[in-house]
Amino acid sequence: MDSAKTQEILESAEFKKLVKTRWNISLSFTFVMLFVYIGFLLVIAYNKDFLKMPLGDSVNLAIVVGLGIIFFSWLITGLYVYWANNYYDSDVHEIKKKL
Repeated sequence: MDSAKTQEILESAEFKKLVKTRWNISLSFTFVMLFVYIGFLLVIAYNKDFLKMPLGDSVNLAIVVGLGIIFFSWLITGLYVYWANNYYDSDVHEIKKKL
């Protein structure tokens, strides 16, 4: 691989836009997930009685919220994978063609 060509691609506006978009998506999902996890921890720390509320014979709100957080993390992961497979990978492929 020609290092001059590689340097040209690394300095191209197209590559920089791709990197910036990837960081924006990754950081957005990270902050959303941190907000959800930290919010749950803050509710546990400051309002335990709220999470003790029974929703049935053997289930309380904490269990439902905990499962919701797990499913939400799967959803965010799925959204990222969808974005990566449908948009990011095609842009990477176009840049690789230039090599």
